Amino acid sequence: MVTHSPAAGPTALITGASRGLGAAIARELAPTHRLLLGARTAASLEPILRELPGATAWPVDLTDYDAVAAAAARIERLDVLVNNAGVAGYLGPIAGASAARWRETLEANLIAVAELTRVLLPALRAAKGHVLLINSGAGLRAHPEWGLYAASKFGLRAFGDALRQEEPDLRVTSIHPGRIDTDMQREIVAGEGREYRAEDFLTAETVAWAIRNAVETPRDAHPTEIVLRPIAR
Repeated sequence: MVTHSPAAGPTALITGASRGLGAAIARELAPTHRLLLGARTAASLEPILRELPGATAWPVDLTDYDAVAAAAARIERLDVLVNNAGVAGYLGPIAGASAARWRETLEANLIAVAELTRVLLPALRAAKGHVLLINSGAGLRAHPEWGLYAASKFGLRAFGDALRQEEPDLRVTSIHPGRIDTDMQREIVAGEGREYRAEDFLTAETVAWAIRNAVETPRDAHPTEIVLRPIAR
């Protein structure tokens, strides 16, 4: 049974924690939180667990809802839930987007997040916890060939807005970063046929710092939405 212990500090679950932004968030919260680090497989978490030996692996496929429910049932109290896992999915014109592509993107970026949060609500309520939804600039505006991804992120924002009103004892923060320098970003830029310039993007460390700042905001304030943009160069 994963339980909260005052001596161990508050507990945070971070999904998609094996690399990129998720790993950067784990590093930021490690000094102050007991960490549960989520990913599809335990093997993918080995590098970040070696770096943060006090953290605990929480391997589960977030689209396997029976497995999610079983893993969540072992958490009695949760102070922070960072819903970071997601996919870029299909990037291209809507005319080429099959129903299967829509399902893949919506499943990973919206439905899985909503279900994980739902089954963890008892643990979050016990701690009067904080739900952080790693959204995107695409959750605020849609652009050509990003329609599927934007739809999933607009939906994620609506989910957060509704959850915030339905669960007044919880804090719910939507984070809308611009494009971040990660391995996934390199794949996206390669698909766009452009040269990759890391300096054009936010660093994962900067976004993780903003997330830690939201978590550490005193309880008399509710950070509902944070928008970050890269500085134009």
